[in-house]
Amino acid sequence: MPTAISGGSRIRTNIPAENAYNALLQANQNIANRQLRLSTGKRINTAADDVSGYITSRALSARNGALKAAALSVGDAKTVTSMTQDALDNINGLLTEIKDAAAVASSGALGTDEKIALAKGAFRLAQQIQFVTDSTVFGGQQLLQGAFSGDWVVGYKADNSLLEIGIDLTTGNAEFNVASGNFNINATSTDQFAGVTGLNLASLNVVSSTDLGVFSSANISSTIQSLSEALNNVNKVASYLGGIQVRLGSQQELLTSQITNYKAAISRIEDADVAQEQLELIKSQFLQQASLISLTQANQTPQSYLQLFR
Repeated sequence: MPTAISGGSRIRTNIPAENAYNALLQANQNIANRQLRLSTGKRINTAADDVSGYITSRALSARNGALKAAALSVGDAKTVTSMTQDALDNINGLLTEIKDAAAVASSGALGTDEKIALAKGAFRLAQQIQFVTDSTVFGGQQLLQGAFSGDWVVGYKADNSLLEIGIDLTTGNAEFNVASGNFNINATSTDQFAGVTGLNLASLNVVSSTDLGVFSSANISSTIQSLSEALNNVNKVASYLGGIQVRLGSQQELLTSQITNYKAAISRIEDADVAQEQLELIKSQFLQQASLISLTQANQTPQSYLQLFR
């Protein structure tokens, strides 16, 4: 803190001038700091500005960056569930049409040619199911062929250990209650479609006038029942994915809110109050002018003492 010392009538030391000069330096430094804060918009530009605030804001920024990465991961996971659900909805519609064709074929009013035509038409729908299965891909992996599973980091604990949500579309997933992950129509090795043993949609293509196969009077009832069970299993898979998607949606909302709150906390610590900084700048500029005037006056004092020698 400067002290008002006149220095008496000495000409070798001009204490008032030094005090004015020191005040001028302080005012200049304060002006430089305020201008820096106004130009950057930040109260803390270096660690020297606020040591504890600097550490806290950097820690919050690091955490916020991790939360943003988690939000992106949630988006990817939602993409997988959305793509898969859309595909399952498509398969559901196709299976429903196949079941309807089988129901029509069960009518005794239809002849053999009509039943064959229905079977061939149903097989075209089955081929589309295979096409949907083959083309439902994310990250270079097939989603509906019974082998896909993935874990997505959607949050972090206080010690930065990972919080994950898994999506398991493998045939062994117990949450399906059935091995519903296999939507290949030509699974001849297992003779299974959508978790239904004995149902092979490829058999629709071998229906002929000599052997109506799955559309024969002896098999049509079992065919319709199997298709109904397959539809139910498709819906179970979609239901499982719907539950995962609800969790992901909730987590996405939470992460969005947390990211906003972290930004607010960082802003309170790090950002400059423009109005306050402007007031301080004007104050420092006034003190700068006053210091210059005082320095000019103090430098004139020794001249008055030299008149004693004239």
